[in-house]
Amino acid sequence: MSAASLAGRTVAVPETRELDVFAGLLERRGATVLRCPLVGIRDAPDPRPVLEWIRQFAAGGCDDLILLTGEGLTRIIACIERHERALEEPFMRELARVRKITRGPKPARALRELGLRADLPAATPTTAGIMEALRSLDLKNRRVGVQLYGAEPNRPLTEFLEAAGAQVLPVAPYVYANEADDQAVRDLVGRLAAGDVDAIAFTSARQVERLFDVAPAEAVRAALARPLVAAIGPIVAQALAERGVRVDLTPKGSYFLKPLTAALDEALGCR
Repeated sequence: MSAASLAGRTVAVPETRELDVFAGLLERRGATVLRCPLVGIRDAPDPRPVLEWIRQFAAGGCDDLILLTGEGLTRIIACIERHERALEEPFMRELARVRKITRGPKPARALRELGLRADLPAATPTTAGIMEALRSLDLKNRRVGVQLYGAEPNRPLTEFLEAAGAQVLPVAPYVYANEADDQAVRDLVGRLAAGDVDAIAFTSARQVERLFDVAPAEAVRAALARPLVAAIGPIVAQALAERGVRVDLTPKGSYFLKPLTAALDEALGCR
């Protein structure tokens, strides 16, 4: 596509952590970017439970480790560096040893950045995909570490593991926080409803939840009926579909910002 392939198009971006990266990708193609970071990611407010889990893991306390997000592994490593660097070597040794199960490409990429690989990547990057990948394995008496998605306890996964005879050892190394104030969220809904926005690109399910937490559900659904609605991957698409929102596109096969940008470029060029 040309450098100005998105000229005259306005794209709403509710991303926070990589907002400048995503906005830059779109702006280089000529788009006007409406920046509205809906959700922030913070370290767990109390690091002590995270450190206790890390100590247990580093002492050989897990046989398997389920990584639901790349952010989670990154935050665990950061917690070690910030609070107890002596744990770094035994943690990395155990991380190399245990069977590593990943949900989607981001935790797999976080492992690769540490020189490791996923032993069992889920074919579908969802909790159901993780359970399907594990269904044929003998989990009885296995000690399974589960890095949670924010502070969400993920009861379906925990109940599945417990029913299979595993001991579940969860850790929540980060939490989500509201990044934009409620009025800014309502303003975004208003601009979507007014037709000021050609597309909105969601990069996490929590962004979807935040919109519906702040504004009336019917108003949000009506507002999202006007622009092209993009989701970075199937988890985000599912969060939208469950709330009755039409999803126009997700990138095929690779759920990152560059493929999402390319998919938006192609879709908006055809509208």
